[in-house]
Amino acid sequence: MLNFDNRFLNALPGDSNTSRHSRQVHGALWSRVAPTPVSAPKLIAHSKEVASMLGLSDEAMRSPEMVNALSGNGVLPGMETYATAYGGHQFGNWAGQLGDGRAILLGEVVAPDNARFELQLKGAGPTPYSRRADGRAVLRSSIREFLCSEAMHHLGIPTTRALSLVATGDDVLRDMFYNGDEKPEPGAIVCRVAPSFIRFGHFELLASRGESALLQRLIDFTISNYFAHYPTAEKPIVAWFSEVCERTATLVAHWMRVGFVHGVMNTDNMSILGLTIDYGPYGWIDNFDGGWTPNTTDAGGKRYCYGRQPGVARWNLARLGDALFTLGGEADDFEEALKRFDITYNAVITDAFAAKFGLDRWRSAADGADDGALVDAAFSLMTQAEVDMTDFFRRLTTAHSVEDLRPAFYVDALFDQHRAGFAAWWEHYETRIALNDLSATERATKMNAANPRYVLRNYLAQQAIDAAHDGDDSKISELLDVMRNPYVEQAGRESFAEKRPDWARHKAGCSMLSCSS
Repeated sequence: MLNFDNRFLNALPGDSNTSRHSRQVHGALWSRVAPTPVSAPKLIAHSKEVASMLGLSDEAMRSPEMVNALSGNGVLPGMETYATAYGGHQFGNWAGQLGDGRAILLGEVVAPDNARFELQLKGAGPTPYSRRADGRAVLRSSIREFLCSEAMHHLGIPTTRALSLVATGDDVLRDMFYNGDEKPEPGAIVCRVAPSFIRFGHFELLASRGESALLQRLIDFTISNYFAHYPTAEKPIVAWFSEVCERTATLVAHWMRVGFVHGVMNTDNMSILGLTIDYGPYGWIDNFDGGWTPNTTDAGGKRYCYGRQPGVARWNLARLGDALFTLGGEADDFEEALKRFDITYNAVITDAFAAKFGLDRWRSAADGADDGALVDAAFSLMTQAEVDMTDFFRRLTTAHSVEDLRPAFYVDALFDQHRAGFAAWWEHYETRIALNDLSATERATKMNAANPRYVLRNYLAQQAIDAAHDGDDSKISELLDVMRNPYVEQAGRESFAEKRPDWARHKAGCSMLSCSS
């Protein structure tokens, strides 16, 4: 059914202790651990695209053998289950060993086209890295991860994928708001798919412990398997680190383009491949606010708010660079590599914002325009006037006046209050558009390709969650189908493009979220 190879296990040392009890693991990158069986697994939804990528038909996905494997109740031939050890900086502080506390890898699959993908169950039970937790995940967070993984892919943003969403039939105790009110919730498991789940934190943990030989082995493994053009470079580690910086910069620029906020940009949640990984308290900006964070834990400091994501990504890369530098080399080389983040981010984000605003290219004052000032002024006004980010940019494509943008405002009174400011901005905008080397049709095409009509707003996900809790799983598949074509107008699905309704402004799960899962 699936062809497994499992290079990570075969090439790198594992833990000799085979028990699942929580512990510090030294001198190893993984520990064998089997998923904990569940009572009544049920396949709620799956991604046909990911299944096809792995060579699986719809019939195969629904087979008892596959459902058992995707729920932790069985293994397929070639599967070897394990969890990996990594550390990380959490909210700017070194947290020591973390590891796959509720994620268990099933192994690496060789797809029909010879591409390789690791399969990982999230919520499959405790591992040696679970600390005091139960290793489980609840239905609400699993639905969100399943949908968001696929929504991000269809937006054109590098991401881990989701193969399946399985209900376990078991309840999980969770304190959703961290207020002492622990309640049982239905459990679920997501099967995540990626070429690799290696994180910044894997390298950080080894460096923090002085396990230099093992750190070198992990670097060699990563470069040879995922960055194969660097082993022959004069300084392969620096050259590889430079590309990690570039990939991360591109990733975050695309987050910014669509208004996505990750919510928990700890170094253990940063993919070495430049993929979006670990969908926890994420969110899309509704009313534009550079200081908005979807994470209730981050509400005070706003370390991971929308506007700080590029700076945090760079900080995280610097910590990765620190880890690599423990093997030696020149500090200046790593500093130069880190500058690739700045150069790449600036190039990608300016191209992205030029496309969002319908500009032929990004122009500076030397080119007869100041696009930076134009964009900054728009975002400042949008913040003051509570303007919906996604709706604003789709309307901007066809707008002939400021009045055409009114429906993107959340409060009519704020539109009236800021009308003069927007009118002045509009005049500046029209002057800039007149400089374009684009026809009206070309401009609209460019804008619609950069500005999604549909994004996975938190209130939409919550509606699917509420329905699933009431026994109706159809909303999950419907929402997944909408998000397959985020840039295209879909007749009959206008409701999925509506800005956040008033009832959802403060409703649990519809704006900010906790890390509870």
